[in-house]
Amino acid sequence: MNKQESDIMKILLQTPFINQRMLAEASGHSLGVVNRSVKELVAQGYLDEQLWPTSRAKKEFQERSPKRAIILAAGFGMRMVPINTEVPKGLLEVNKEPLIERQIRQLHEVGIREIYVVVGFMKERYEYLIDEFGVELVVNPDYMTKNNLHSVRLVRRHLENAYIIPCDIWCDRNPFDRYESYSWYMVSDLVENESSVRVNRKMELVTVPEGNGGNAMIGICYLTGEEAGIVAENIEKLSRDLRYDGVFWEEALYRKDKMIVAARVVHGSDVVEINTYEQLRELDSHSGQLKTDAIQVICQALGVKQDEITDITVLKKGMTNRSFLFTTKGKKYIMRIPGEGTEQLIDRREEAAVYQTIDGKKICDDIAYINPENGYKITEFLEGARVCDPECPGDVEKCMKRLRRFHEMKLQVEHTFDIFGQMEFYEKLWGNTPSDYRDYQKTKEHVLELRPYIEQWSGEKVLTHIDAVPDNFLFIEKNGEEEIRLIDWEYAGMQDPHVDIAMFAVYAMYDREQVDALIDAYFPEGCKNEIRIKIYCYIAACGLLWSNWCEYKKSLGVEFGEYSLRQYRYAKEYYRIVKEELSQIKGAKNHE
Repeated sequence: MNKQESDIMKILLQTPFINQRMLAEASGHSLGVVNRSVKELVAQGYLDEQLWPTSRAKKEFQERSPKRAIILAAGFGMRMVPINTEVPKGLLEVNKEPLIERQIRQLHEVGIREIYVVVGFMKERYEYLIDEFGVELVVNPDYMTKNNLHSVRLVRRHLENAYIIPCDIWCDRNPFDRYESYSWYMVSDLVENESSVRVNRKMELVTVPEGNGGNAMIGICYLTGEEAGIVAENIEKLSRDLRYDGVFWEEALYRKDKMIVAARVVHGSDVVEINTYEQLRELDSHSGQLKTDAIQVICQALGVKQDEITDITVLKKGMTNRSFLFTTKGKKYIMRIPGEGTEQLIDRREEAAVYQTIDGKKICDDIAYINPENGYKITEFLEGARVCDPECPGDVEKCMKRLRRFHEMKLQVEHTFDIFGQMEFYEKLWGNTPSDYRDYQKTKEHVLELRPYIEQWSGEKVLTHIDAVPDNFLFIEKNGEEEIRLIDWEYAGMQDPHVDIAMFAVYAMYDREQVDALIDAYFPEGCKNEIRIKIYCYIAACGLLWSNWCEYKKSLGVEFGEYSLRQYRYAKEYYRIVKEELSQIKGAKNHE
């Protein structure tokens, strides 16, 4: 049977034949296709003369029909901010029914009881499904660092005669069936720029060039027979390649420029993928989960109603926090929500005190609201702002000039940022877990050797940003003039201001030549050699500080790749550089 014949056969297995016209309407194929297919099915022995399915037809469909389902529910659902801070995406409610419960009930309606739910983020919230629906939970421990290809890998032995279903799909009509005879992947009749495939005349899914529109990819898939085996093999192969850590499982469906499964096209109104707060509101404006804690804070802080908060868009996930952009009453704002483990790292009362100190001085972004208890913060969005390009000497020179002006204001707060104390604190947060670096203790001892030199040459302590990295310098145009604002003051406190130079360098991952150019930009009048060496010491200390910070964040499932490795290298390399510099000075004195 070809695809058209299979579609028609599936209908006849469940509904007695009436006439070709009604069969055409039910199958979505033309009357001519129906007539040809019916004749061929009779000729092949799948239909008898009265157009009833034969035992041969029933047997073949039984062998290929659904026996199990896999629901993918491990992901963080990044684009669901701010809802994803309170509930995993599979438990979003539409018309008071959780998405995943609706999917399970629809599967039960067609007799599918063998259901695997792959969980990760907030996995405990799904535990009740075991007792209530008899599902099996499969835990993906890598959900924070790898995409859902690795979720499917965990259940690859169950792919034959199985539906694969993203947990964030809402289906008006039941998309599942008791009978399936071929593998397919579901797409919508809507065109979407983010899609990588389109349906051709043969009902195949072929790739489209990047930037071109394709059929919106729904994500529900059915696999049977040979295709299930091919996908399982591809999943296993791809999951061993680090380059595929961030890809979707659909990568395993491709053979060259098309998928190995047929297209199943549905109307855009019948199946909805809920990726954002706005999509949930559009589908169910009364959903209780629209009233998240963050949304309530916005309403109270800005004096607006929930339906006046629009255009909610997730911003790039930061190293410490999650943030989203929104509009209300014609004005754009950014709301910050503290990230994983932040309560251990940041004293929000101290942060609030810093913002109070710099308020009105045009140093930072404009704060509309900050909560010293939980760290929620709302700032006005700076239209047209851009961050510093650390590879642009002009940008760097301007940033160092702005940074020095801030330091020379000699602002004061009551708390200090202790580099060496924080280094020890982050280490304690590891618990009993040793460092990932085999020579950590030796590296730490070397960095601590630099402390006396730092203390000898440390200048007057003033309010210091501590996180003065390129991404936190915003260039904005106001009244025809360029301004530079510093954002993200979470770590700020009293410290030697030259620490900020070191912080800029390690985040930008500068080499020695670039570090020296950075120091020269801060000191256009020239930098004394003793101060330059002190900044080298700070680079070593800050490198180990942020390396320890990265190791703590890694224990929470947050990985920073090359950044963490480079920070540790700064600790080792700049200890060596300092020792070489001091040795040369000592040698020069002895020579005299």
